[in-house]
Amino acid sequence: MPTSRRGGSRRSSRRHAPANPPVDVHVPDGVRLQKVLAQAGVGSRRACEQLIAQGRVEVDGQVVAELGVRVDPATAVVHVDGLRVQLDESKITVAVNKPLGMLSSMSDPEGRPTVAELVQDRPERLFHVGRLDADSEGLLLLTNDGELGNRLSHPSYEIPKTYLVTVEGAEFYPRHAKELTAGVELDDGPARMDKVRVVDSVPGRTMIEVVLHEGRNRIVRRMFDAIGFPVTRLVRTRIGPITLGDLKAGRTRVLGRTELGTLMRAVDL
Repeated sequence: MPTSRRGGSRRSSRRHAPANPPVDVHVPDGVRLQKVLAQAGVGSRRACEQLIAQGRVEVDGQVVAELGVRVDPATAVVHVDGLRVQLDESKITVAVNKPLGMLSSMSDPEGRPTVAELVQDRPERLFHVGRLDADSEGLLLLTNDGELGNRLSHPSYEIPKTYLVTVEGAEFYPRHAKELTAGVELDDGPARMDKVRVVDSVPGRTMIEVVLHEGRNRIVRRMFDAIGFPVTRLVRTRIGPITLGDLKAGRTRVLGRTELGTLMRAVDL
């Protein structure tokens, strides 16, 4: 019977991965691992065989280097070069560029426009991960993967989010950036930004890129208000490893295998 082998240094860079003792991951009535990988879009079956032979594939935390191994695609957790491979073809994650004025919800009793309109032609039942205010724009993720969505939303994973913020007021000095990174007191407790960088500035208006992993309601606007710089425009450009890129307002794109793998790695999947 084919067995898995664990040898050499682990290629996976997943955080907090325990050093599990070797186990047999072979499922006699399962599907050959190279076929499972090929069906998941990793590459041709021959290319997937090479990945296995090179020790670049893990099944349930074990390096597999034999071509005869069979797995159950419904239960196996497979990584290639440290990135999770989504074997369930029914699960997708979609990046959305939410336009100004649209709600980050899948329905609204008052009939206001929602992001559900942007994916109404898709057969999957999607839900939004986190939210953006109606008066904010930019990157929002929709998915039907409950585990991924829950982890992305859970504060313990501290997924950083990047925003491009335009503020009004007097000149924005380095001391103001230090205030934001040191922390400001809000009505629901202190909050701090991870990074603050001025992108452009003209008299009375400054464009600033900020990074933070806080997820409280309107947190970016409230922090800038607290130091006397009201926000006039806010665009989210990045969630963890996923970037908005050149995605136009109101458009969507399904995350590719590598993008999805890096996102899943960020939440230890």
